[in-house]
Amino acid sequence: MGWLGVPNRGCGLRQQKIRNILWKTGQICRWLCCSTGDTAVMVTAVSKTKPSPSQFMPLVVDYRQKAAAAGRIPTNYLRREIGSSDKEILTSRVIDRSIRPLFPAGYFYDTQILCNLLAVDGVNEPDVLAINGASVALSLSDIPWNGPIGAVRIGMIDGECIVNPTRKEMSSSTLNLIVAGAPKSQIVMLEASAENILQQDFCHAIKVGVKYTQQIIQGIQQLVKEIGVTKRTPQKLFIPSPDIVKHAHKFAMEKLYAVFTDHEHDKISRDEAINKIRLDTEEQLKEKFPEVDSYEIIESFNVAAKEVFRSIILNEYKRCDGRDLTSLRKINCEVDMFKILHGSALFQRGQTQVLCTVTFDSLESSIKSDRIITAINGIKDKNFMLHYEFPPYATNEIGKVTGVNRRELGHGALAEKALYPVIPKDFPFTIRVTSEVLESNGSSSMASACGGSLALMDAGVPISSAVAGVAIGLVTKNNADKGEIEDYRLLTDILGIEDYHGDMDFKIAGTSKGITALQADIKLPGIPVKIVMEAIQQASVAKKEILQIMNKAISKPRASRKENGPVVETVQVPLSKRAKFVGPGGYHLKKLQAETGVTISQVDEETFSVFAPTPSAMHEARDFITEICKDDQEQQLEFGAVYTATITEIRDSGVMVKLYPNMTAVLLHNTQLDQRKIKHPTALGLEVGQEIQVKYFGRDPADGRMRLSRKVLQSPATTVVKTLNERSSIIMGESVSQSSSNSSRFILLCKWIFRAWGKDGDSIGSYLSLSSNSPGGENDRLSLRKVSNLSRIAR
Repeated sequence: MGWLGVPNRGCGLRQQKIRNILWKTGQICRWLCCSTGDTAVMVTAVSKTKPSPSQFMPLVVDYRQKAAAAGRIPTNYLRREIGSSDKEILTSRVIDRSIRPLFPAGYFYDTQILCNLLAVDGVNEPDVLAINGASVALSLSDIPWNGPIGAVRIGMIDGECIVNPTRKEMSSSTLNLIVAGAPKSQIVMLEASAENILQQDFCHAIKVGVKYTQQIIQGIQQLVKEIGVTKRTPQKLFIPSPDIVKHAHKFAMEKLYAVFTDHEHDKISRDEAINKIRLDTEEQLKEKFPEVDSYEIIESFNVAAKEVFRSIILNEYKRCDGRDLTSLRKINCEVDMFKILHGSALFQRGQTQVLCTVTFDSLESSIKSDRIITAINGIKDKNFMLHYEFPPYATNEIGKVTGVNRRELGHGALAEKALYPVIPKDFPFTIRVTSEVLESNGSSSMASACGGSLALMDAGVPISSAVAGVAIGLVTKNNADKGEIEDYRLLTDILGIEDYHGDMDFKIAGTSKGITALQADIKLPGIPVKIVMEAIQQASVAKKEILQIMNKAISKPRASRKENGPVVETVQVPLSKRAKFVGPGGYHLKKLQAETGVTISQVDEETFSVFAPTPSAMHEARDFITEICKDDQEQQLEFGAVYTATITEIRDSGVMVKLYPNMTAVLLHNTQLDQRKIKHPTALGLEVGQEIQVKYFGRDPADGRMRLSRKVLQSPATTVVKTLNERSSIIMGESVSQSSSNSSRFILLCKWIFRAWGKDGDSIGSYLSLSSNSPGGENDRLSLRKVSNLSRIAR
């Protein structure tokens, strides 16, 4: 068990608080468990002792988020972790890019790094912890690896750098930068997203990050020294013999030099010419070295071709397509490729061509993060997404077209980071940008950022600024004795072959004012900060040049969206009409969506948002809503008044009645039909079409339903009766004087009944007549009380 000092947070280069990483070895699975706060990641490193038949470094990194780490159960039907989420894959790629450059050249042994999230506290991010855990696990193992490395996350709040910020601090940070550093203040990996921050602030954040990675590296080195780790000696490192490389260089140098300096070649013709030279050279080498493995023959030619290619750049400052080191390829931009689409653009840079489209949909179509991802990563709904597609024909190949692979996911995530800061936060639609690579010869992810920016402006999305991206390459000359970089050249807008034979793919995107995204894939065990600073400066110059070309196609977002674009409107539905608007079981909403294709979502109690894919669909939806929400004259219904209702349907629970012909029938429940308790309306002899009198008590405040009662009218008190013959007219019923006459007749009837029972009818009449002297509502209240007393007397 041990502790590693890790920076927690701070302001610039001033005071820093230190948070510790607790590591444990041998307790769980004989390997390493890293924790910061209550967030813990278990990291294992395993490598085979027998070589792999692969002709590359077969490294596999898997980062897995366990639902139990967040105290939840998976929400899928199996209730267990299945597959890998986008976050897991992207984190795995970051770990892979951080540790891969430090494996020895020619180490072709199957190696697997597994990072399992054991616990997450919602404060400390586990991804950087996993990078450091992988570094510790490899350093403490016997696997040959030229580490260690250290990783930190840098945030920026109010212009001040925060080292390893908490999740709450990240919510207000304008920068999310992960720096993986190697010994001697070298940089081995960079990954960043930013809200258009200035170049000088970005460079300062990188320097701060490199400084604090050295603390982690020193802690790991001390740990390795205390434990006394001994690295294994591989059976074989797959490095071609210098003698074979020398002969390959002798056989192929002149031919390769001729191909690499012929600027008329394009990608396909150059590859064909090199392949022809390869076959001839391999035949000569096989004759010269008949006992050597075929791999050494093939790799010897690759080494010779790489040396020739790099020497032309280092010595002649020229590139294989004729450009100098800082020139861009020819760029062509087109927008509005297809009128029917919401937005489209074609971006071509040399032989890299990308078609980008923009699609709008309702906010309900946003990406919904499940509870576990929200608990672990803090990611909720996302209403902007960019999907990157790289079909096999883009590189003149054939292949199986399946789901999205790790490379496509990573490139799409980078282009999405580049564009996200310029998207308006209150845009009323979910935006999906698709980027299909039609042809690829380097930097298709940055072409996707450029094409996506053009397509968004063509679609009328009010982005704050146009975005462009470019890739910077690196070719170095190393001093074998000192193990340091002796000379280097930075290349602007690299080709695919320059990425293949080079030492770095440094992708950066942003606006004319600042940086929005950065990703550095470095093949060397580390490069100085100076080279990174120069690469950022060179990329910024190229980025502004690209933006000037893009502005010629479209300089600002269109003032309005296309005519066939989607429409969003809000509908105000009073509570009294909500039940009618929704319909029984949501029938009306389902019918509306099925017939018109609109999407309806509730904003609050009385407001609904209606999304229509086209204006014509919105027009149909508007007519439909108007029809089902026709005014039912509730403003003309008087609270407490009695109306004549017509029975339209007999149900077990009551009767459906209408107060006027064209209103929606409402339920008059059994409990409101009679003073007596009944189980079915037929017990009262009610039939369809029969007219009954009901009293109106307004609308239910909870669901807006009309409240009617027939039961209350069976009391002796009388009320004004009103009838509704037509929707447009309300006719008053009996007058108040007639009501008084009815009251007199009621008193005489009671006197007659009580005399029949042998009671004093005159005293009963005097008792009842008091009610006629009470005005208004008091009259009714007295009558009700006296009828109740009479009932007790009669019994």
